[in-house]
Amino acid sequence: MIVTNVTTVSGFLLLGFSDKRELQILHAWLFLLMYLLGLAGNFIIITITTLDPQLQSPMYYFLKHLSLLDLSSLSVTVPQSIYNSLTGSGYISYYQCVLQVFFFLSSGCSEVAILTVMSYDRYVAICLPLHYEVIMSPRTCRWVVTAVWISGGISGTLYTATTFSMRFCRAKIIHQFFCDIPQLLKLSCSNDYLGVVGLTAFISVMTTTCFTAICFSYVQIFSTVLRMPSAEGRSKVFSTCLPHLCVVSFFVSTGIFAYLKPTSDSPTALDLVLSIFYTILPPTLNPAIYSLRNEVMKTALRKLLSSDSFPRG
Repeated sequence: MIVTNVTTVSGFLLLGFSDKRELQILHAWLFLLMYLLGLAGNFIIITITTLDPQLQSPMYYFLKHLSLLDLSSLSVTVPQSIYNSLTGSGYISYYQCVLQVFFFLSSGCSEVAILTVMSYDRYVAICLPLHYEVIMSPRTCRWVVTAVWISGGISGTLYTATTFSMRFCRAKIIHQFFCDIPQLLKLSCSNDYLGVVGLTAFISVMTTTCFTAICFSYVQIFSTVLRMPSAEGRSKVFSTCLPHLCVVSFFVSTGIFAYLKPTSDSPTALDLVLSIFYTILPPTLNPAIYSLRNEVMKTALRKLLSSDSFPRG
């Protein structure tokens, strides 16, 4: 990997997973495979939830926006990493790094918010079915989604502005496959990073609050489901909700751990693997997990694949 002069210009050097050419090519192919799977899955969900009149309820409306966020999250980091692995350079310009930080954090914060909203939607649908249409009215859903996108944009803007107001004194080498804030903090001068640490702690508290709300919603859902007389109904809800909760848990816990733990001068393979759990796996797996056991979505997908036009209703 070429390191020449990268520390004297305004860009950064992403070291990624390995400096061995064979492993770089393997990494590029694996990331390309995951990227294409994520793109295809999320694009299919966006298409069928937009075109099929049977998929216009709040649940599918939120799912469509989750897929839009997943597409954004994947496209911000993965193509650059694939390009760097194929070329063997690892160089990323200052402005590319700024954009990566902004879009990655904006989509990440928005994703936590939309997952919280989706868990609340399922809570109302299962625990308060008689009030569902009033609580989750179309107008409320539009306002909620608008708030989700705005909150993500504000978080991303604050994070990016605070991070890149720091002076970078050390060699601009990032031991990651993308511009990760914990790694950027390691390059800063003296106490310049304290503002970012404070902001990170605040957003971590908000993320933990969202995760607690998600867990509370699912606890209420599970307690309601256990009282259902139908074993088939219980099985259906559990098989849908448990995978959702697992993905959310991986996404939130690995993200918080990566951002709050002290960064070492010699990052381990575990650091890189953990970063995959909150950057690549959730947006790649979400389409399958949120639609695999949903008969309505599978029917809509069959219509799409068989080129049957959706009826307008």
